[in-house]
Amino acid sequence: MVPTQLQQAALAAHRFGLGEADLDVVGGDARGWLLAQIGPADSQRGSPLPGLSQALAVQIEARRQPGAAGNTALRNQVLADIRARLQTAASTERPFAERLALFWSNHFTVSLGKGSSTGLVGAFEREAIRPHIAGRFADLLMAATTHPAMLRYLDNFLSAGPQSRVVQRLQRRSALQQAASAQAGEMATPVAPAPPRRSGLNENLARELLELHTLGVAGGGGAFGPWGGYGQADVTALAAVLTGWRGPRPGEAAAGNAADDAFDAFDANWHQPGAKTVLGRSYAEGPQALRQVVDDLSRHPSTARFIATKLVRHLVADQPPPALVARVAQRFSQSEGDLKAVYASLLAAPEAWQPQPAKLKTPEEFVISSARLLRLGDRLTARAPDAGLSALGQRPHAASSPAGWPDSAADWLGPEAVWQRMAWAVQVAERLGGNLDARALAQASLGPLLSQASRQQIERAADGAQALTLLLMAPEFQRR
Repeated sequence: MVPTQLQQAALAAHRFGLGEADLDVVGGDARGWLLAQIGPADSQRGSPLPGLSQALAVQIEARRQPGAAGNTALRNQVLADIRARLQTAASTERPFAERLALFWSNHFTVSLGKGSSTGLVGAFEREAIRPHIAGRFADLLMAATTHPAMLRYLDNFLSAGPQSRVVQRLQRRSALQQAASAQAGEMATPVAPAPPRRSGLNENLARELLELHTLGVAGGGGAFGPWGGYGQADVTALAAVLTGWRGPRPGEAAAGNAADDAFDAFDANWHQPGAKTVLGRSYAEGPQALRQVVDDLSRHPSTARFIATKLVRHLVADQPPPALVARVAQRFSQSEGDLKAVYASLLAAPEAWQPQPAKLKTPEEFVISSARLLRLGDRLTARAPDAGLSALGQRPHAASSPAGWPDSAADWLGPEAVWQRMAWAVQVAERLGGNLDARALAQASLGPLLSQASRQQIERAADGAQALTLLLMAPEFQRR
């Protein structure tokens, strides 16, 4: 079924965008409206938002002064980043670009749920994600992998090569200390030197780089083609390639020596010497190896299939059409990861424009689309910096694992989750419903997507608050 022009406008606004109060914003060329938005994401709203150096300095100071002052500064920074994310999404005139920024931020998850990255997530999104969402995937991957927030979140800043200079130095120091103790009679018999505290590889970042960011879970893919193609030896070798990528030293940031956001993220003293073999290819030691690995991973067929599957699942359906995944993956490979070309191929697909809504909005998408429907702008976060999303189970910047937030309806449709959405909608409607015509708003925003049953329910509402609640909870508004 070929959608009408008005149906295409509604799908562009709600499926690919973040929702609109009036479909006139889209105009008569829905695909053109979306294509024109592809590019780096907008600068985030908010006064003045910290870069990495400032954010890290605040985090370190909070650890050094765990009292009220240090914790308050860190908390204020976290809340400012959350407000900026939501206010930008609620107000942007480029909602498709903003949706892509949110998608990639979730793909490359860094969460404030881990102390080493608390306060750094906003800077990560602004510096590593938003500038690169429409460039080459390899550049986005490199920026995300080497940003200090990611290096800290996945513990790579603690990963040392077993034969690295820093480990050898610690081993010598440990041996000398124990020898001196033995000579002083403090030890009855000599013992082998204790290994230094940070003497081994940490494989967290290497594993997620392969499993979550590029090739996919080994053995996964199913109908969409095989993912993975790597083994434990590849994870270990990649972890060795990643040694030395640590980000700024905490002492430098705290002392104010990191005045700008350009850090030398590589420390050769922590790097494992010698060549490493990843996926059958040898890489010489040194910082250049990571860029070479990233480029090779970006060209791998499993990466094309994995990224295509995630994009189609996010934008089209929980069960991605295999033929569409194959075409998007082919475009990814042919263009060498040119994300602008990949998005364009998806927007050109008839499967992406079927009128039946196939995706349930996540809590964050529901709140953002409600804010855009009601033209709340910065008022969205006036009562709570997270706009109530914590109660809905999706606090911004706080995914529970590196896998990010789930992207399928089954994960968000539990009875408690639905009840919380209803409670949120009722609260908003009680504040605003009396001054709005929900019937006119429903028609202007959803147009032909609004079913006759939902229209009648809204028209028969007892008052404005009930009418707005029914609109916000209507199936056509809850889905996209």
